[in-house]
Amino acid sequence: MRRGTGIIVAGALFTGTVLAQRQDGIVQWGIQRRQPPSEGYNRLRRRASTFEETITNEEARGGYFATCTLGTPGQDLTLQLDTGSSDIWVPDSVAKVCSKAGTEGCALGTFNPDRSSTFEVVGQGEFDINYVDGSSSKGDYFTDVFQIGGATLSNMTMGLGVNTDIAYGLVGVGYALNEAIVGTTQSTSSVYPNLPVNMVNEKLINTVAYSLWLNDLDSSSGNILFGGIDTQKYKGDLTRIDILPTTQGLYTSFAVAMTSLIAVSPSGQDTLTSNAFPMPVVLDSGTTLSYLPTDLAVQIWKEVGALYSPEFELAVLPCDMQNSKGYFSFGFGGPKGPQINVSMDELVLDLTSGQAPVFNSGPYKGMDACEFGIQNFTSAPYLLGDTFLRSAYVVYDLVNNQVGLAATDFNSTESNVVPFPSLSAHIPSATIAPDQSQATVRPSVTSPAYAASAGFTDSAGVNGSENAAAGLPPAFGAAQLAVMGLSMMFAMLGSGILLL
Repeated sequence: MRRGTGIIVAGALFTGTVLAQRQDGIVQWGIQRRQPPSEGYNRLRRRASTFEETITNEEARGGYFATCTLGTPGQDLTLQLDTGSSDIWVPDSVAKVCSKAGTEGCALGTFNPDRSSTFEVVGQGEFDINYVDGSSSKGDYFTDVFQIGGATLSNMTMGLGVNTDIAYGLVGVGYALNEAIVGTTQSTSSVYPNLPVNMVNEKLINTVAYSLWLNDLDSSSGNILFGGIDTQKYKGDLTRIDILPTTQGLYTSFAVAMTSLIAVSPSGQDTLTSNAFPMPVVLDSGTTLSYLPTDLAVQIWKEVGALYSPEFELAVLPCDMQNSKGYFSFGFGGPKGPQINVSMDELVLDLTSGQAPVFNSGPYKGMDACEFGIQNFTSAPYLLGDTFLRSAYVVYDLVNNQVGLAATDFNSTESNVVPFPSLSAHIPSATIAPDQSQATVRPSVTSPAYAASAGFTDSAGVNGSENAAAGLPPAFGAAQLAVMGLSMMFAMLGSGILLL
């Protein structure tokens, strides 16, 4: 069991070509895209003063992966880079999932402890992590050499998935209090130095912080920068807001206060409201989609003409909506806090990696169906995953318990890396959001006029949005529904919300 809200992180599958470079105390790590496995990965659950990893986005599958090296001699594994969980764990070479008939097994690599002279078990049977989709990984905690780009950590604590039904491992970089061992022992004294903490201990970076630039949905690359920010990867001001602690005053996830949402299109704009405002939302790149409270999600769906399928608990819409000129403006930390605009071309995703399902009836008959990037969730904390995060440059400061937010500068080719100067330093170039105390004010709940609705659909060349907004279930052929259901299963795996 995991304590807290840890959620499995996000981008694409990559090959292990590593470009490590040290200059003026900066380590940059470049990796190239690899062709993902053809089956089973439709929805996959990411002394230098800074340390940078370039990551790439494989649009149809989601998840951000990197090739790391473990043991002596080194064994290469492609692991999911996860800002929502906190352990590094790898599938054991003897795990049954890796040799399961009819699958590609653990195509992203396994770890054989017998081949490493520096492997040492430090917690036999103590690694135990479970996710709400029913998947899990269990085994031992061990220490060994871990290499990530140009950085080497000689005594890294990791989990070995001996009994696992997940065919790939993860590199968790969240709060140490969210480590699986803390939930197992129910004791904070079980915390060990996870990757970002150990990077500070080994003097690779100056503080426990990193910044995330996922770039846009169609981009071939992005990066995660440990220990610093890149001022050329965002536009406008970088604003700091507070991370929300648990009711016990502990910090276990990157939850912040979302305080407003506005729908804007050529036909007008609407302030959308919810009984959940101000709502805690977790900024988690391991979640492919974004999940908001149902009353708010229904308003969003009506604005864009999305249809909800109760059979598959999924909102869908015509793929042509990616051409819509409408966008949603997300506000955080009170009325003067940062605002991030998310356009429709970042919110319309393919349902499958093959041919798109087609609406067989209703207002969108004959049109290709796509997945909408905002779905509903029943309780807090809510999740802002990749469909939001690609539009935001996010800095995670685990020492000061703050997040920096700014608008992404899509496809920027320039770089200006600024390291955190010390362990207690605040996010460079960022100003604090004023009046964050007002982030606790509950606004009145009203029904929007849906003035923006026509502009969303008309600018995309889609008609019939009035009927679509009524929430009619989409109609597909039986075979297409089966494919859709499979896609949804992998979407939930990609969300990977950890059990409390």
